[in-house]
Amino acid sequence: MESKVLRWLGRLAAVAGVLLSAVSGLLRLLGHYWVGGFQAGTLLLGGIALMVFACLCYLVLIERR
Repeated sequence: MESKVLRWLGRLAAVAGVLLSAVSGLLRLLGHYWVGGFQAGTLLLGGIALMVFACLCYLVLIERR
C-alpha cells in the first residue's frame, strides 16, 4: 500500500516539476520575467524542488526492496 502511494506521489511530482520548469523556462526565454505574481526563476526553482522530491520518493522505493 505504501509503495503504491510513494510511486504515484513520485510520478505526480515528477510530471508537475517537469511541466513547471518547462513553462517557466519557456516564458523566461520569451521575455516574461513575472508570471502570475511570481518571478520566472522562482517557478523554475519550484519545478526543480518537485523533481527532487520525486527522486527521493523513488529512492525510498528502491531502498525498501
